[in-house]
Amino acid sequence: MKMTLLRRIEQREAKVAVIGLGYVGLPLAVEKAKVGFDVTGLDRNPARVEMVNRGENYIPDILGSDLAQVVKEGNSMPPRNSP
Repeated sequence: MKMTLLRRIEQREAKVAVIGLGYVGLPLAVEKAKVGFDVTGLDRNPARVEMVNRGENYIPDILGSDLAQVVKEGNSMPPRNSP
Protein backbone atom coordinates (compact mmCIF):
# COMPACT_ATOMS: atom_id res chain seq x y z
CA MET A 1 0.00 0.00 0.00
CA LYS A 2 2.74 2.46 0.99
CA MET A 3 4.75 1.71 -2.15
CA THR A 4 1.66 2.12 -4.30
CA LEU A 5 1.01 5.56 -2.84
CA LEU A 6 4.65 6.60 -3.23
CA ARG A 7 4.64 5.44 -6.85
CA ARG A 8 1.42 7.36 -7.56
CA ILE A 9 2.92 10.52 -6.02
CA GLU A 10 6.17 10.17 -7.97
CA GLN A 11 4.30 9.63 -11.23
CA ARG A 12 1.83 12.46 -10.52
CA GLU A 13 -1.07 10.00 -10.54
CA ALA A 14 -2.21 10.79 -7.00
CA LYS A 15 -5.26 12.99 -6.62
CA VAL A 16 -4.96 16.06 -4.39
CA ALA A 17 -7.85 17.67 -2.51
CA VAL A 18 -7.39 21.08 -0.93
CA ILE A 19 -9.96 22.15 1.64
CA GLY A 20 -10.24 25.91 1.82
CA LEU A 21 -9.09 28.11 -1.05
CA GLY A 22 -7.81 31.03 0.98
CA TYR A 23 -4.29 32.37 1.46
CA VAL A 24 -2.84 28.90 2.08
CA GLY A 25 -5.13 26.61 0.11
CA LEU A 26 -5.31 28.36 -3.26
CA PRO A 27 -1.53 28.77 -3.70
CA LEU A 28 -1.05 25.13 -2.62
CA ALA A 29 -3.68 23.93 -5.09
CA VAL A 30 -2.21 25.97 -7.95
CA GLU A 31 1.33 24.75 -7.30
CA LYS A 32 0.24 21.10 -7.16
CA ALA A 33 -1.75 21.52 -10.37
CA LYS A 34 1.22 23.20 -12.09
CA VAL A 35 3.38 20.12 -11.52
CA GLY A 36 0.72 17.81 -12.90
CA PHE A 37 -1.43 16.59 -10.05
CA ASP A 38 -5.20 16.31 -10.45
CA VAL A 39 -6.43 18.85 -7.88
CA THR A 40 -9.89 19.44 -6.49
CA GLY A 41 -10.44 22.54 -4.39
CA LEU A 42 -13.21 22.79 -1.82
CA ASP A 43 -14.44 26.01 -0.28
CA ARG A 44 -17.56 27.19 1.56
CA ASN A 45 -17.50 30.57 -0.13
CA PRO A 46 -19.41 30.31 -3.43
CA ALA A 47 -17.89 33.58 -4.68
CA ARG A 48 -14.39 32.08 -4.37
CA VAL A 49 -15.49 28.95 -6.16
CA GLU A 50 -16.96 30.97 -9.02
CA MET A 51 -13.83 33.13 -9.31
CA VAL A 52 -11.53 30.11 -9.43
CA ASN A 53 -13.74 28.42 -12.02
CA ARG A 54 -13.36 31.56 -14.17
CA GLY A 55 -9.59 31.58 -13.59
CA GLU A 56 -9.75 34.83 -11.62
CA ASN A 57 -7.20 35.34 -8.87
CA TYR A 58 -7.97 36.93 -5.49
CA ILE A 59 -4.75 36.01 -3.66
CA PRO A 60 -1.71 38.28 -4.09
CA ASP A 61 0.75 35.43 -3.44
CA ILE A 62 0.07 33.70 -6.75
CA LEU A 63 0.14 34.91 -10.31
CA GLY A 64 -3.24 35.29 -11.91
CA SER A 65 -1.76 33.84 -15.09
CA ASP A 66 -0.78 30.67 -13.21
CA LEU A 67 -4.30 30.21 -11.89
CA ALA A 68 -5.84 30.92 -15.28
CA GLN A 69 -3.47 28.44 -16.95
CA VAL A 70 -4.20 25.52 -14.62
CA VAL A 71 -7.94 26.13 -14.95
CA LYS A 72 -7.66 26.41 -18.74
CA GLU A 73 -5.63 23.20 -18.99
CA GLY A 74 -8.13 21.40 -16.81
CA ASN A 75 -5.10 20.44 -14.82
CA SER A 76 -7.25 20.91 -12.57
CA MET A 77 -9.14 23.16 -10.32
CA PRO A 78 -12.77 22.23 -10.42
CA PRO A 79 -13.63 23.78 -7.05
CA ARG A 80 -16.85 22.86 -5.40
CA ASN A 81 -18.89 24.39 -2.64
CA SER A 82 -18.44 22.38 0.51
CA PRO A 83 -21.45 21.99 2.79
